[in-house]
Amino acid sequence: MRKTERAEHVRRRLGELYPDPPIPLDHRDPFTLLVAVLLSAQCTDKMVNRITPELFRLADTPQKMRALGAEKILEIIRPLGLAPRKAVALEGLAGRLIDEFGGRVPENFEDLESLPGVGHKTASVVMAQAFGHPAFPVDTHIHRLAQRWGLSSGKNVAETERDLKRLFPVESWNDLHLQIIYYGREHCTARGCDGTVCELCRTLYPNRRRAVQHKKA
Repeated sequence: MRKTERAEHVRRRLGELYPDPPIPLDHRDPFTLLVAVLLSAQCTDKMVNRITPELFRLADTPQKMRALGAEKILEIIRPLGLAPRKAVALEGLAGRLIDEFGGRVPENFEDLESLPGVGHKTASVVMAQAFGHPAFPVDTHIHRLAQRWGLSSGKNVAETERDLKRLFPVESWNDLHLQIIYYGREHCTARGCDGTVCELCRTLYPNRRRAVQHKKA
């Protein structure tokens, strides 16, 4: 099966399995989505969704977030990974939004990526899911599946994002990155599938052999 054929099979099958994939991070608007995505670095979405109700109860706007301050933000988000760094970033981000963008989340990559704690992947999620602009956020999980499915040989997430954008039609990007995430969590986990177990792996590479480690007697 050629790469383009593999890509089309992935796109079609994931569309069948997840025809309307929901955004996994709870949010109310572009600002709360931006905050949730920033908090999700090195954390599960489930953990972030446990923390954000209290945070958003107190600070669901840039003005309230800046007023809350990094120390109080840290008290709330402490269970999350990199919490001290994220607390400082959220206070700084809120201030920048107020001082430079009229308290609104900017609707372009350059301005988003200039905000504290916001990298290209976070900006891509916000552009795609808050504003509906075509983007293909690639995290380490999508990077892993793209390699496993023979869709990219990129050495990093940036190269994988480039490859996936070339393979898939632009109108599929916003849903597809979510569909890949959901499929990876449910069927093609790092430990649960070695490239020979789940439906997509078996279909894309029917002759791939399971890696067997021989133990010395």
